Amino acid sequence: MSNQIYFGDNLCILPTLPSESIDLIYIDPPFNTGHTQRRTAIKTIADEKGDRVGFQGRTYRTISVGQKGYHDSFDDYISFLEPRLREAYRLLSPNGSLYFHIDYREVHYCKILLDQIFGRESFLNEIIWAYDYGARGKKKWPAKHDNILWYAKNPDDYIFNYDLLDRIPYLAPNLVGPKKAARGKTPTDTWWHTIVPTNGKEKTGYPTQKPLGILRRIVNASSLPNSRVLDFFAGSGTTGAACLEYGRTFILMDSNPQSIQVMRKRFQSADVEWIGCEEIID
Repeated sequence: MSNQIYFGDNLCILPTLPSESIDLIYIDPPFNTGHTQRRTAIKTIADEKGDRVGFQGRTYRTISVGQKGYHDSFDDYISFLEPRLREAYRLLSPNGSLYFHIDYREVHYCKILLDQIFGRESFLNEIIWAYDYGARGKKKWPAKHDNILWYAKNPDDYIFNYDLLDRIPYLAPNLVGPKKAARGKTPTDTWWHTIVPTNGKEKTGYPTQKPLGILRRIVNASSLPNSRVLDFFAGSGTTGAACLEYGRTFILMDSNPQSIQVMRKRFQSADVEWIGCEEIID
């Protein structure tokens, strides 16, 4: 099986894939914020009158080199999601899982929809990804978390590699002894992880890019070597990057040409079949 990246409307592509052929689905659909999501790419050059101060007091000037963005608004968000999630259920293998990434605006509506499609008994966790970055409004508690809903197709038989989970430090290591402190503890359903740093090596410039650390944890926990992993709102392709690290095969889809351009650069050295992408990447 080859890694595949599709350009196009996922609702047209998903029905072409065989039933029960996917072991893990992660999706990070548009959050229906009602706004255009944008990221401005910048570079800096040395300038004595610049707007940034760097190492040893050197000054630099910031230059904008372009923007990437998409409009995140749907009149009927649930109607947009429902046929795609029903396809996700069909595609999952009998012991497969869906991780559905959303935020506080829509998570309650989305959970009701997923309960209807998968069954309430198939709901395993609501994972809270907490971070601390960005502006802090003064009219309400600042929103600094996303929600990830985890559903198993069969709640009595699903992949979960508990012994392979990454470990995190104890908050009070002196209370648990040196052996436990050195090993660390398994994560709970609250994951503290920074967003992708603005100037970090991981940054692609794509709006709403999710950290590789989040996808590593999901892929490692809920798939096996040679499993097939699907992300049909692929964005910057972080799911594919995690799959390459852990020896999984991926299928990525997106209808935004900027997404395909970012993934083309990200996976330029990987063995990938590009489907419907010819005009964008040539």
